Amino acid sequence: FFDQFSSPSLLGIPLILISLTFPALLLPSPGNRWITGRLSTLQSWLINLITKQLMIPLDKKGHKWALILTSLMMFLLLVNLLGLLPYTFTPTTQLSMNLALAFPLWLATLLTGLRNQPSMSLGHLLPEGTPTPLIPALILIETTSLLIRPLALGVRLTANLTAGHLLIQLISAATVTLLPIMPAVSLLTLAILFLLTILEVAVAMIQAYVFVLLLSLYLQENI
Repeated sequence: FFDQFSSPSLLGIPLILISLTFPALLLPSPGNRWITGRLSTLQSWLINLITKQLMIPLDKKGHKWALILTSLMMFLLLVNLLGLLPYTFTPTTQLSMNLALAFPLWLATLLTGLRNQPSMSLGHLLPEGTPTPLIPALILIETTSLLIRPLALGVRLTANLTAGHLLIQLISAATVTLLPIMPAVSLLTLAILFLLTILEVAVAMIQAYVFVLLLSLYLQENI
């Protein structure tokens, strides 16, 4: 069951880079006109909607991050959705890749806060009005919760997508196995599989949005 999560390779060469660049091929290539057809109109509307949603919690100082956050959102969205197709590999089920996306961006938001407002950023580690005996414990707890953020981002995305793919594989295997033995039960599991697939499409979109939204909230804390 877990073979689907191993990175594919050809002649010892990992193919994960090809699977990462493939979503970009689905986007319409820019031409000499702003809008060239229905697909480019739909793409412009979607990018505008995503950018607007991501910029709502941010001040004007954070709007310079719009290109990075929107590009990351589109990338995760396409990779997650393409991974639901049969016989495909989902790069975002790899914890190493998700951490490689989460850690540098989280570190960038943290360094932005330490450069622009160091006292305010360090002040988050100790809430106002804390009793004196609790100060060392609270600083330790807040520092741990701060450092665990990129790990939580990566693990959340990996766990949700991995669990969904495993459930789809288990129920589809049960459907095929039960078909010659109990056709009525097999039809029931097929209906469950159809509903689960719809749910996984929603999860793929929601997890991409949550990943980028949490990064934008971490950025807002530091600007």
